[in-house]
Amino acid sequence: MNQLRVSVATYNQVVFPHPESGIIMLALERKATVLNDGSVYVRAQPFGGGVKILDSKSLQEIIGEIRFDSERSKQERDFRILIQPPQWEAVKQYCLLHLENPNDSELESAPDRELAEEFEETMGTELKRSQYVVEPMGFVVEDNPVRTENRYAQGISTMRVYRTYRVNLLDAEFCRTLLATSQGISDGELGRRALNSERGRANSVLVLPLVTVSEAWLALPPEMRYRKINLDGCELDESTLVILDDMEVPEYKRR
Repeated sequence: MNQLRVSVATYNQVVFPHPESGIIMLALERKATVLNDGSVYVRAQPFGGGVKILDSKSLQEIIGEIRFDSERSKQERDFRILIQPPQWEAVKQYCLLHLENPNDSELESAPDRELAEEFEETMGTELKRSQYVVEPMGFVVEDNPVRTENRYAQGISTMRVYRTYRVNLLDAEFCRTLLATSQGISDGELGRRALNSERGRANSVLVLPLVTVSEAWLALPPEMRYRKINLDGCELDESTLVILDDMEVPEYKRR
């Protein structure tokens, strides 16, 4: 029987009012990756990342031994696992139950650790808990398998569960730094940093008006929205659709 990969993550709609205009701005993580052929791929996607498995006992009662999709996922205890297709419904319900509680003892569902780590990596600046407010948004489930582009599990048919949050940034000076970083580093410069990095990766930030991002996908009919788009010279990954909570996307079931 074919195996399925299950990827569970928190994704965050990181927003703040522009310090001058008051327009609501959306901050995305901009990532440059050196591919196997030596080319560089640059894209932007929501801040967030894999949910960590804190206690696997009850999950093992559902699926048996946990098989991670890669050694990296195993080391980091990320909820990126391989299951048999008949187990999907039970695993999905398990995730929805435990991700509802930000203080859950089995899954790390709160966004704070990932936010702190990613802003440190992209900005070189610590994002403190006092600088933002978190509001739960909901869940997005991909019930139809899609072949993953993840470099550690490339090509494996994947089902996804996302826990989504709205993160309102409160620190005006931090927001100005975000804007300056977004405007000051081009995709080309970020690509050069990736090429010069031992890891073959480099991260920064992309800040755009939230309404502009939404309107770009709304201009497409629903059945054509599940795709990457180019906006303001940058490629936005289709995962950005996850945090646009009013966006109709046939591939997504929102809860």
